[in-house]
Amino acid sequence: MKLAIPKERMAGEPRVAASAETVKKLTALGFDVVVEAGAGAGSHISDAQFTEAGASIAGSSTEALKGADVVFAVRGLDDEQLGAMQKGALLAAILNPYGDKERVQKYADAGIVAIAMEFMPRITRAQSMDVLSSQSNLAGYKAVLEGANAFSRAMPMMMTAAGTVAPARVFVFGAGVAGLQAIATAKRLGAIVSATDVRRAAGEQIESLGGTFIMVESDDEDGETAAGYAKEMSEDYKRRQAELVAEHIKKQDIVITTALIPGRAAPVLVTEDMVKSMKSGSIIIDLAVEQGGNCPLSKPGETVVTHGVSIIGMTNMAGRLSVDASSLYAKNLLNFITPQVDQEAKALKLDWEDETVTGTALTRDGAIIHPALTGETA
Repeated sequence: MKLAIPKERMAGEPRVAASAETVKKLTALGFDVVVEAGAGAGSHISDAQFTEAGASIAGSSTEALKGADVVFAVRGLDDEQLGAMQKGALLAAILNPYGDKERVQKYADAGIVAIAMEFMPRITRAQSMDVLSSQSNLAGYKAVLEGANAFSRAMPMMMTAAGTVAPARVFVFGAGVAGLQAIATAKRLGAIVSATDVRRAAGEQIESLGGTFIMVESDDEDGETAAGYAKEMSEDYKRRQAELVAEHIKKQDIVITTALIPGRAAPVLVTEDMVKSMKSGSIIIDLAVEQGGNCPLSKPGETVVTHGVSIIGMTNMAGRLSVDASSLYAKNLLNFITPQVDQEAKALKLDWEDETVTGTALTRDGAIIHPALTGETA
C-alpha cells in the first residue's frame, strides 16, 4: 500500500498532513509512505526527519501521488495533483464541500473516494479523528494572543505605585471548541471574560472557565442540533440577541467571534453600529472571516481600522501554530485510517458501515454520495 503526502499548494498554508511520529506508525501498519520534498518545511519538519521515520522523498507531487492507494492532505488537491491520482484511491483532507462544490464534482469525476475530515461525526470513538476540534482549539488560543498583541493596553490588572491598570474586557461569540479555548486563554491572561452562545448548554461550560454567560432568556428555543452544532435561530431571537449584545459590547476591549453554521454563511453578529459604539482602540478578531465573517466589515487576510476599532480578519489561524497544528492533524488522519487497515493482510479495507467512513465520504465510484450534498448537487 502506498500512502502519499503532497506539499500543500494553497497560498498561506504551512501545515502538512503527516509528522515523523505518524509516518512511523503508518509504516508499521504496512504503508509505504512517500512525502513530496519540502512538504514539511512550513511546519519545521525536514525531509531528513521524514526519511529517518521511514518515508521516501519524492521530487514532485506527480511522483508522490502516482500509484498511491491513499493520499493525506490538508486542503485537498488542485487539478494537476488530482490528475496524478489513480481511480479508486482514497483522499482524506479538509475539503470544504459546502464552499467548493465544483471541486467535489471533480473528485467524483476522477473516480476517487474523497473523505472530508471536517465532516467527522461527533461520536465518542471519533473524537481522536475530529480535525475541527484539534484545529479550532489552537485557533481559539492564537486568536486571544493576536488580540492581546494588537491591543494597546495590558490584559491583566496591574497595581503599581503610579496607579492601577484596569484589566481588559474580552467578549467571545460562540462557545464551541475555539470559543472555549479563547475564554480559557483570556482568563489565564487576567482579562475579565464574558461570552455568548445560542446553546443553553454552553452556559455551564463558559462559567466553569470563569466567564460570564450572556444569553437571551428563552423558554422554548435552543440553538443546538442533535449533532451538537449551533443552528440558525428565529428572527425574533436574533433581534433580542442583537439588542442584548449591542448593550454589552460597548464596554468591551477585545471581541472574538467564532460563530459558524455548517453549510451556511457565517451569521452577522457584530454590526457596524455595534462597532461604532465600541471604545477607540478596541479589537475585533473575526475567526469566521473565511466564511463571510461575523462582522460585515472584516476582510479575509486584512486588518481593517474603522471607527477607531481594529477588525482583524486573519485567515488560517490554526496554521499560525503550524508545528502543533500539523502534529494534531496528522494524528487525526492516523486515527481515522488505522481501523480501516486489515492488520494481517496489510491491506486497506474501508468499512462502508462505519460511521466515520459514511459520515465523511463525499464521493465513491464516480458519484457524489454524501447525503448533505446529493440533493444540492443533483
